[in-house]
This record gives sequence, C-alpha cells and structure tokens, in this order.
Amino acid sequence: MIDKRLRGATAIAGVGHAGIGFATGYTEMEILVQAAHRAVTDAGLTMQDIDGIATASVAATMWVMPVIEHLGIKPTFIESTMLGGSSFVAHLLPAIHALESGQCNAVLVCYGSTQRTSTLSRAEIGAVRRKLDPQPYEIPYNPLNPLSSYALAAARHMYQYGTTREQLAEVAVAARKWAQLNPEALMRDPLSIDEVLSARMVSDPLTTRDCCLVNDGAGAFVLVRADRAKSLKQKPVYVLGNSTAVWNRQISSMGDLTVTAAQQSGQLAYDMAQVTPADIDVVEVYDAFTINTLLFLEDLGFCKKGEAGDFVSNGGIAPGGHLPVNTNGGGLSCVHPGMYGIFILIEAVRQLRGECGERQVQGAELALVNGNGGTLSSQSTAILGTEATL
Repeated sequence: MIDKRLRGATAIAGVGHAGIGFATGYTEMEILVQAAHRAVTDAGLTMQDIDGIATASVAATMWVMPVIEHLGIKPTFIESTMLGGSSFVAHLLPAIHALESGQCNAVLVCYGSTQRTSTLSRAEIGAVRRKLDPQPYEIPYNPLNPLSSYALAAARHMYQYGTTREQLAEVAVAARKWAQLNPEALMRDPLSIDEVLSARMVSDPLTTRDCCLVNDGAGAFVLVRADRAKSLKQKPVYVLGNSTAVWNRQISSMGDLTVTAAQQSGQLAYDMAQVTPADIDVVEVYDAFTINTLLFLEDLGFCKKGEAGDFVSNGGIAPGGHLPVNTNGGGLSCVHPGMYGIFILIEAVRQLRGECGERQVQGAELALVNGNGGTLSSQSTAILGTEATL
C-alpha cells in the first residue's frame, strides 16, 4: 500500500515548456534544456539547486546521462524508468520518496522531442522503436501501430456498449473548443462533429481527427518538499496522490479491450489523496486518440463502464460542460510530441495556480492527471491540489 503520509509532502514549484509545435533547427536535447531552465527559473531556483533528475526517451536507453551532461548538474537522485507517455507522471512517486528520505532537495522532471522536424523519417523512427520494443504477437502482422491498437479498442467499446462514432467525435470537438481558448494550442480552427466524421479514415473506426497531433515540444517541472515550496516564487501545487499500474504491453494481451490499468492506478491515487472522483475540479487525461478519453473517464470513476459516450455528449467535457477535461486542448488539438504525459501535468499545475486565462476553470482546487503509455499499456494517475486541499 502507498504510504498516505506522503500525501501533500511535496509540491510542484515550477513548470516550463519550449519548442511547442515546430522546433525547426533545434534538437530534442536543445529544447529540453530550454524547457528545463524555464521550469527552474519559474520556481525561483537555479540549475545549481537541482540535485535530482527524472527523464526518459523513446530512442535512447541511456538518455538521462547526456541530459545530466547538458544541464551541468551533479544529481544524487536519478530516475529514468521508461513507460511510454505515462513516464513523467510515474516519475512523481520515486521522486517523492527521494525527497522525503533526504536523498535530494529538488527534482527536475523533463522531456523533449523533435519528432515533427527530425531528420529521421517516421519509418526510421518506427524501425528504432520496433527494435527496442519487440512485440512478438503483433509486429509480425505489421499493424499501423499505435493507431491500429487504439482503433481495435474503440471498435470493441462500440460493439460492447453501443458507443457511437458521434460520441467519439464529441471528444475531439471538446478538445478543440478548449484549444480555441488557449493561445499556445496549435489547432484552433473551429471543428464540428460532422467534420470529424467526414475526415479521412485511417484505421476504422478512427479518422484523422480522432488522432493526436504529431509535433515537437519539450516540458519540465520541478518538485520540492512542501515546506520549501512555501518559500519559493510560485504558488505551490501539492502532490496528494500518485500511483502507476501496468497490466500488459501489447494490446492483444489485454484481458478486456475496454478496461485499462487506470482502474488500479486511479483507485490507489484516490486512496492516497483521500478524495473521490466527485471531488475533482479539472481532469487532464492522455488523449492520444478519442477512445482514450472515454476509457479513462470510465476507469477513473467519473462514470460507469460503458457510459462515457453519454457522459461526453452535448458538450459534457467541453467549456461550460459538467466536467472540464483536457483544458489546454489535449493531444488532439494542443500539442503531442511523442510522449505527452508531462504536458497534461503542466496544464494541471497552471490550472491550480489560476494562470490559464480564458480557459481557466474557476475555483479549481483539485486536479486529476492520467498518463498513458504504449497501447493502453501503462497508466499513471496523479492527484494535485492547492493549499486549501491539504
């Protein structure tokens, strides 16, 4: 069981990002360093204050080493567990343990990718991924992964629960409406359900508008002990709960294509935070595809299994709906540079600080973040809160 004494023991003191969209002329390391310096500065610290590091990369197994070199730090805590897009949410709990044990005093969690403007083709990137991450029951059939796997989950949800294409489209339209309120989002043109449905089909039942963007981008945040956070530059955002769960790697190994490990990670995070889904003010989930949002809303307890289609209908998760979800525009309309988990955490922090302008959720005190990795493979849930929630 997770030690509930860790509830609120640490806080995110600074966030930053860089190279959002098209970082032409920059490497992924260069924009990572930019985002890292912005997060450290946002916290009112210097890079010399950083003595803990957590980072991961798709293509580099020893990625943390050159990151340390480029940042010029000498950390006493190093974490480089690679779980796909959920990694940076999953890095929270090890960092909390390191801080609470006194192993370090300030942990920088960071990520960078130039998958859009990289000189490597998508085929070459895919070849690297297949070599590093063989999947013996799927790769021989050359699926259009990860897309085909998520399409399979979507088709099963539609078959099993009567979910409609229109309900999937509601997720994309809601994300776009949030993006229209976010000047940093890349896709801000109006988007209708009909436009989602009539877009080019890429893996039945998902069209291009059901799929995340392919962009560059880097993000970072700084985690410190709660007592120190109170004396720093920004309003602290406390980590109240965090848990990670993995039930499978390949989607063909899932026991039920409509149930993810977010059920487990979510419940443990709620238990640690001592809150329930009804207490959450704003939700940030990893929406690489529209089906993700439906699955995670169900698995995290915001509605019953099979009812997410109705839950999101009629603008249910759009601005003005009954639950604010993916308030920056998500991976569907804001940005998606390969591994997106760090960006939903940054958005949650900014919401709880009250810094989000037109898209600000008024009175937000509790935020839930759920990172997803692989093909519905790894799930990491974090619950963040303001001082009022301690």
